Amino acid sequence: MQTSDPHSPHSSDAPEARRARILDRLSRQGEVTPADLARDLGVSVQTLRSDLRALEEAGRIRRRHGRATLPPAPDNISYLRRSTLNEGEKARIGARVAALIPDGASLSLGTGTTVEACARALMRHRGLRVFTNSIAVLTALKDAPEVRVTLSGGQVRLRDLDMIGAEACEFFAGLRPDFAISSLGGISADGDLLDFNMDEIRLRRALMQGAAVRILVADSSKFGRSAAHAFGRVSMAHHFVTGGAVPAVVAADCAASGCRLCRVAPEGEGKPL
Repeated sequence: MQTSDPHSPHSSDAPEARRARILDRLSRQGEVTPADLARDLGVSVQTLRSDLRALEEAGRIRRRHGRATLPPAPDNISYLRRSTLNEGEKARIGARVAALIPDGASLSLGTGTTVEACARALMRHRGLRVFTNSIAVLTALKDAPEVRVTLSGGQVRLRDLDMIGAEACEFFAGLRPDFAISSLGGISADGDLLDFNMDEIRLRRALMQGAAVRILVADSSKFGRSAAHAFGRVSMAHHFVTGGAVPAVVAADCAASGCRLCRVAPEGEGKPL
């Protein structure tokens, strides 16, 4: 029987901390075996199985055929409900992002209520060319006199007011805009960017990859919010604009990569960190 290694950095973790590490591993890998987890965490297989049993009883994981997996991800809350959360904070994020965009620029905008706030802040810009999969962004810019908007094809998600799928990904993959603005589903305690399903992740990657300048936006509700899939770090962006108290690991990622971190202050002024 495998026993705990007293010199392991994780062997003395409290059960809650150890189980958080298990969930983090599952968000990265999709599925794991008890033996692999026990070895990596420096605990016995018996202890690890006890952790898995507790997580399963709490509805946090599923166990099948000797492997642990995350349960199917719940959908994000509806767009209408999200649009009422942190409205002022999102407006301040939008204003800060708009200050980064010059007149005459081309930009790709993804989906989400924070990205919609960015679109609203761009209404007075001149000569913009906007490419988006978001019906909400299109609606936000419908009265902007000097903004030209192109909407992607794809499958319509009425609940999320956007287009998704292979056609939408191909639309963004073929673009080379000056800027791309994307949000995300959540940010883990370890600094991983999270989202609810692989369709959204594929689209976010396609949207960001061809842009000269990549801008990531997140309101404070995204920190510590769980979602099933990890897809990157803030270092994939050139700017990270948020209204939240930024965890140290995220700030360190920005510093190491050169990503400019900007926290929008409560009074509405962007404060570079």
